[in-house]
Amino acid sequence: MDRSDDKTKMGCCFPVRLDRSMRRSFGSNRNNSSDKLGSPKSGGTPRSRKNKEPAKVPGLVVCFGELLIDFVPTASGVSLAEAPGFKKAPGGAPANVAVGIARLGGNAAFIGKVGQDEFGYMLADILKQNNVDNSGMRFDPNARTALAFVTLRADGEREFMFFRNPSADMLLTESELDKDLIRKSSIFHYGSISLIEEPCRSTHLEAMKVAKEAGCILSYDPNLRLPLWPSAEAAREGIMSIWDQADIIKISEEEITFLTGGEDAFDDNVVLTKLYPQNLKLLLVTEGSEGCRYYTKEFHGRVHGVKVEAVDTTGAGDAFVGGLLNSLAANPELYKDEKKLREALLFANGCGAITVTEKGAIPALPTKEAVVKILDGVSTAN
Repeated sequence: MDRSDDKTKMGCCFPVRLDRSMRRSFGSNRNNSSDKLGSPKSGGTPRSRKNKEPAKVPGLVVCFGELLIDFVPTASGVSLAEAPGFKKAPGGAPANVAVGIARLGGNAAFIGKVGQDEFGYMLADILKQNNVDNSGMRFDPNARTALAFVTLRADGEREFMFFRNPSADMLLTESELDKDLIRKSSIFHYGSISLIEEPCRSTHLEAMKVAKEAGCILSYDPNLRLPLWPSAEAAREGIMSIWDQADIIKISEEEITFLTGGEDAFDDNVVLTKLYPQNLKLLLVTEGSEGCRYYTKEFHGRVHGVKVEAVDTTGAGDAFVGGLLNSLAANPELYKDEKKLREALLFANGCGAITVTEKGAIPALPTKEAVVKILDGVSTAN
């Protein structure tokens, strides 16, 4: 699913001129220097009488990290300079996963920071429109919402150029973290981009601590974007620094090669000896159109992909994760039953396949009905 070679270039943010009030229909509460956004789904925080902690919301998945604008060329196979135009699309891996879950009928929330600008409020509105709880979002008046220009090659694969100098998502602080929202969840999902810079790195680590203490399942998709890190070694060290804390990890073939220093991504022994920590419950390896591999302590195997004509692979891996986490939220013991796991992974592969048939990440994420339709008559057998 994640076959991008991620040839990212850095850029600096350009100013967005605001000509009207950005309050619109959103809440106007303040949290230090940032706006706190209310959500119609939050409805207050129910608390257990016994320990005064927030009561769990069944099946809630909280996604933590970046939310940004992807600018996707209207023509494939051209450089950014040659592109005749761009389609504006919301993106950011954790946010993609949250919307993916909600679009499948699940219960999802997002925690992250955007700029107090038109793009930031637009993104918050998109989450709201897609039934994602956005009460954990914050707005920074001094930094802009992150932007990414995405070049599409003729085969639908992509390259990125990010504009972060710094962007608001890098500046989320611990004091702005909605810990009660995390405690209410059953699954806490995150990536590695939020580990690159302070203060977001410390906030990320605190969020994981809160989730672990609250008994959440921790789901980790590194989503490697190498040029955003100071160096390759810093990226490897940063990504692996939290590796042994996750319950579920999803990686791509390219990420295996990178994290193991060039070893064979298709060798089960490499995966099991180098990338399967003792406490891990489930490790998933996505292989684009070929499907995915799965590893648990008891069994491992492969589930084939769903063949489609790829237009844009942006968000395919996130759609896969959203599909799997939606199934896991309904059945937290899913990883213990190989038959049920294979069924859930085929469904997740279907989510990824549908997503690559349209440009942009969030706009292309499928409904449950669309996935069931594309999988009609498809078996989990290899």
